[in-house]
Amino acid sequence: MGLPSRRRRPTPMSQWNPTARLSYWAFHANRRPSYMRFAYLQLGSDKAAEDAVDATFDSIMNEWLRMLHMDRLDAYAWTILKQRLVDRQQRRSTWPEPMDISAFEAALKDAHADQYEVLTDTIRFYSAVSRLAERQRDAVLLRYGLQCTPGEAASVMGVDEATVRSQLGQAHRRLARLLDTSAES
Repeated sequence: MGLPSRRRRPTPMSQWNPTARLSYWAFHANRRPSYMRFAYLQLGSDKAAEDAVDATFDSIMNEWLRMLHMDRLDAYAWTILKQRLVDRQQRRSTWPEPMDISAFEAALKDAHADQYEVLTDTIRFYSAVSRLAERQRDAVLLRYGLQCTPGEAASVMGVDEATVRSQLGQAHRRLARLLDTSAES
């Protein structure tokens, strides 16, 4: 016979007070669209993104009463989403990275440019983005991949807008170095 789990069972939502229930569903309604878009960028399919986001909100629901007492509830939720994305990426078979697919789509959109050059530049750029630190990459994907303002990206990530602006600045400098290096090679 195994040892009992140290983790306590989550309180069912039916036993939450009305304020806690309303706050959870408001958070869910506010964050789900952004989480879905970000998850799709990372996983490349609607099904995988939906599975990851559903698992994220299941985990958040299980921790919600405890999360209500946190200073950085949004940041904790973002951490849960990132972990669920890692879980899904480890489970999936070897498919092309979503960023590689985006490169092909970008090349097809600009009919006036040399499509091969657009494609190679886009692949180089996404390759450089993949080499950024995780938070910088998140900020870049939210800001430029999903067209979020720095304030919106900060809200989704659960950090201050100044933090996102700093991460974007660092990412721009790192990308400039990476792209200069790869252009020479």
